[in-house]
Amino acid sequence: MKIRTKLAVAFLTVILGPLVLCVITATLLSSYQLKLIKEYYGIEPSYDTLSDSTLFLSRVTQKMYGKIEQDAVESPEVFQDLAYVENLNSQLRNKYSFLIVREGDTIIYNGAKEAIHIEKLMLPDYSSEETVGDRIVVDGESRYILKQVHYLTRNGEEGSVFIVTLLGELLPELRFLLRDIILAMVLILGCTASLLIAWLYQSMVKPLKQLQEAIHKIKEGNLDFTVEVKNKDEIGELCGDFEEMRRRLKDTMEEKVQYDKESKELISNISHDLKTPITAIKGYAEGILDGVAGTPERQDKYVRTIYNKANDMSRLIDELTFYSKMDTNRIPYTFNKIHVDQYFKDCAEELSLDLEEKNIELTYFNYLEEDVVIIADVEQLKRVVNNIVTNSVKYMDKRRGVINIRIKDAGDFVEVDIEDNGKGISVKDLPYIFDRFYRTDASRNSSQGGSGIGLSIVKKIVEDHGGRIWATSRESTGTVMCMVFRKYQEEYRYE
Repeated sequence: MKIRTKLAVAFLTVILGPLVLCVITATLLSSYQLKLIKEYYGIEPSYDTLSDSTLFLSRVTQKMYGKIEQDAVESPEVFQDLAYVENLNSQLRNKYSFLIVREGDTIIYNGAKEAIHIEKLMLPDYSSEETVGDRIVVDGESRYILKQVHYLTRNGEEGSVFIVTLLGELLPELRFLLRDIILAMVLILGCTASLLIAWLYQSMVKPLKQLQEAIHKIKEGNLDFTVEVKNKDEIGELCGDFEEMRRRLKDTMEEKVQYDKESKELISNISHDLKTPITAIKGYAEGILDGVAGTPERQDKYVRTIYNKANDMSRLIDELTFYSKMDTNRIPYTFNKIHVDQYFKDCAEELSLDLEEKNIELTYFNYLEEDVVIIADVEQLKRVVNNIVTNSVKYMDKRRGVINIRIKDAGDFVEVDIEDNGKGISVKDLPYIFDRFYRTDASRNSSQGGSGIGLSIVKKIVEDHGGRIWATSRESTGTVMCMVFRKYQEEYRYE
């Protein structure tokens, strides 16, 4: 739910919710009070009569008034019986009324709870026309309904029975009803406001507080947490975007840490590998200067060794330079059409001269037609072959080493296999040999050194050529590096 919709719902809830609940509550309380009034007063109340207390109280005593009228006709002597009159008066007390009985000029019964000056009630004389029915008497701030029943005693003396009803502004039941309605409205408004505040806090304030805590954690460098997205409003979308930003930031930080670790490892590896040829160069150069190499043959051997060690240093520096370009995707490629057979045959001949000195035999086998062409960068593809062969030589453990280069036809592709009979690679290490800086357990403990990025460079170059590379190996038997490249096919146009 969008924030705009939430605010609209909140507004309608504040306005309509309490109003509807108050109407329902007022209706229920009114029905309950009307039922109590009916049971207590014995009449059917209505909103019209309740709004006019004079009319209502007049109807309340109407039944008693009819009984007194009947007694006045049938047996007027009952009004001289104080017990009977007291019983009638007790029934009227609950209806805010009391009886006054007068015979002649004497008040023989006054049922008021408190002393009331009879003269203030202005009881009508017998000669008055107002001897029957209701009339309202005003005594200062008090008002009364006065109902009179005239009768004659057996002696022929005139008498009157008065039903006096005190008028108030509202019935007590109505006052209680208004009090209950006001209390109910206060409770409804309080509960509605509390629920609305809790809802808004849960849906708006709490997510914002969660974001604030997340920002504080990121400020302190802590990215190991999760921002929960529970809502689908703008704040929920903000939380989702923030969580995505946190994940990317964490990935970036982890990549940076890994990159720094790899860079340090690379520098450490190359520094270690540079020390070996530098030490050898210094040693053989000192031998020449000190005259240790006294014969031309020994001098030639020292110079050749210095040359080879210098080549090793150049290769390491070249790998480092290429790695920096590979890491920033700035490898310079110059793609051309090359004939597969002739190209790899030249590579094999060039490598075989160096390998003979190390007692390693390199053989070349071609199972392709001579005119098969691929699109490749000559120099970078040569780097691939040299790196693989160098890696094979580095881990060669046989007295007589063998490296075979085979060119095969694979349909639309050319497959190049470089096989050696070295120590091989274990099954657990094989899936990771193309990862940067990965070394098998044997190579870590060997004295061969190496930067650890040779095969990762090979994989990068092959994939940039649109090819694929993988390896198969058996320990103590050897390793086969397999590469495939798509053949180049001329497009013919038919007119």
